[in-house]
Amino acid sequence: MRRLVIGLGCGSCGDDGVGPVVAGAVRELRLPDVHVVAVEDPAELVPLWGGAELVVVVDAIAAGGPPGSLTVVDLTARLEGAAVAGVDDGWMRGGVGRYAFGLAAAVQLGRALHRLPERLVLVGVEGSVFAAGAPLSPVVADAVRPASRAVAELVALEPASAGSALGSAYADRW
Repeated sequence: MRRLVIGLGCGSCGDDGVGPVVAGAVRELRLPDVHVVAVEDPAELVPLWGGAELVVVVDAIAAGGPPGSLTVVDLTARLEGAAVAGVDDGWMRGGVGRYAFGLAAAVQLGRALHRLPERLVLVGVEGSVFAAGAPLSPVVADAVRPASRAVAELVALEPASAGSALGSAYADRW
């Protein structure tokens, strides 16, 4: 498995379900050589991504931006200490929704166990409603299509840009 898209989140917890919804939209694109999965529990991430070259995780974030806005962060570059202008580290503030063990904890665990993919990118969708039983908020539902396009472009561009860091201009495109 060389390229993996993971939709992270709980479909019955409001905007926390955006990751699996975006993963479903990406799956429908039938991109060649791209494996797509949806997971609810962030603890499942480390075993999934260990041998991949590129992993794109789609997740709801609560970084203080406008609901529905997208943040694209090359987490590999962040782990190597590269600053990305204009990108907040809100993804590291812990889990949203039902889990205190979120993406940031999974990244740190993967790093400690030497089980990170070669390149790890977050496509974060700013959420606002994380209540149990709630559907996606309208503004986050409207972000599904742009997020799906961002993921598709990331996995399509990977062979041409392997190993490169996403610059702030790239992250701001969505």
